Amino acid sequence: MIPTETLESITRLARARGPQCGTTTVIAVDGPAGSGKTTLAGALADAAGAQLVQMDDLYLGWSGLEGSADRLREEILAPLWLGRVGRYRRYDWHAEELAETHEVHPGGTLVVEGVGCVRAGTRGFFSVIVWVSADDAMRLARGLARDGVAAEGHWREWMREEREVFARVRTRDLAQVRVDGWGRITS
Repeated sequence: MIPTETLESITRLARARGPQCGTTTVIAVDGPAGSGKTTLAGALADAAGAQLVQMDDLYLGWSGLEGSADRLREEILAPLWLGRVGRYRRYDWHAEELAETHEVHPGGTLVVEGVGCVRAGTRGFFSVIVWVSADDAMRLARGLARDGVAAEGHWREWMREEREVFARVRTRDLAQVRVDGWGRITS
């Protein structure tokens, strides 16, 4: 369960900053896989009455980390900035192909959650950037509990790739709010 003070602090900061993506206030929740982003983002979306987009739906499989931010910008954020409906096709990890189309409507609040959502081409659209982190052992254990032990090779490669992305983007340094793997604000 995410502490109420964490949710209130983030939503208060988002309201104070206001929309940076047309009429839409976008809260980005980034950080390494398995750190607790999905739980935090779901609680934030519920607390703020927000739409939620998860990067897991935008990655094109285990090798999709690099191109996912382009999809986020082109299919969702740029249309919202123009006052248009954003549309994306969800990636089906089991079928390994694009599936149904989802719409994201302008206005209100949108929470975007996932590894690598904050990039040079996306960060200008965000009202608040939240960094969530946890130690590697916890993250890997959470990931394998969700995806099964057969996914360990994929997880280790993903962890290597995300470290490169975070070092290049300096995501942690860009965040206005930093949260630990249990949803507590650390700074």
